[in-house]
Amino acid sequence: MQVFGLLGNPVGHSLSPPMHEAAYDELGLDARYVTFEPEPDDAEAAVCGADALGIAGLNVTIPFKQDVLSVVDPDPMAERIGAVNTIDFSGTEPTGHNTDATGAMRALRDHDVPIDGARAVVVGAGGAGRAVSFGLADAGATVAIANRTESKATDLAEAVPDASGHGLADLESLVADADVLINATSVGMEEDATPVPAEALHGELAVMDAVYRPLETRLLEDAAAVGARTVDGAWMLLYQGVEAFELWTGRDAPVDEMNEALRSRL
Repeated sequence: MQVFGLLGNPVGHSLSPPMHEAAYDELGLDARYVTFEPEPDDAEAAVCGADALGIAGLNVTIPFKQDVLSVVDPDPMAERIGAVNTIDFSGTEPTGHNTDATGAMRALRDHDVPIDGARAVVVGAGGAGRAVSFGLADAGATVAIANRTESKATDLAEAVPDASGHGLADLESLVADADVLINATSVGMEEDATPVPAEALHGELAVMDAVYRPLETRLLEDAAAVGARTVDGAWMLLYQGVEAFELWTGRDAPVDEMNEALRSRL
């Protein structure tokens, strides 16, 4: 039996186990997905222990995405983003990957959102914002990054091709000219709030929210009200998991079954 898992603290809320277990069941794989919750200072030891125990792969979540960089060989995307959310143990040494970037792009493409040549606005310059910004740039978009602390946005923009950094005060003018808008902050999670004023939205936008609890955030409700295309946060969560599954197994993921397992628990 192959064992995969999630490394984080806390992990009790995670929806990754049912999503991956649904994939194993659908394809008849002799595999299981479990959670590991080491103490905050023990991430490096946990990865080394997983390697020694023959764990096949790990997802990595808060607060360990940067901590594990020191004990894996990061691929170019993970190195650029500065964070790892997936570890593969199949080689001579653990390799680190970041499937948040590719997962977000797959979520957009699944909803027929053109990326190449698009003008994109990303709200947030934290971990999710970094991943999404690099993913958009690599797919051919120009990226405007807006963040509460403007210096974080400008620092990130210096590393991302064809990107610019802004404060939140610039959001209305940025969104007016945008084709794609992505909320990569936690604003709207379990609260009736939005990071983007409703009056800034327009019908030519495609709007994706990384928040998946609730699925219909205030931002997505406001976007739908003006006729914009909307993509809820569960799609990004789904496709980062799909990317990890395919990396680990070399098999095409059963996306429909993984999506059903995920959404049945939201």
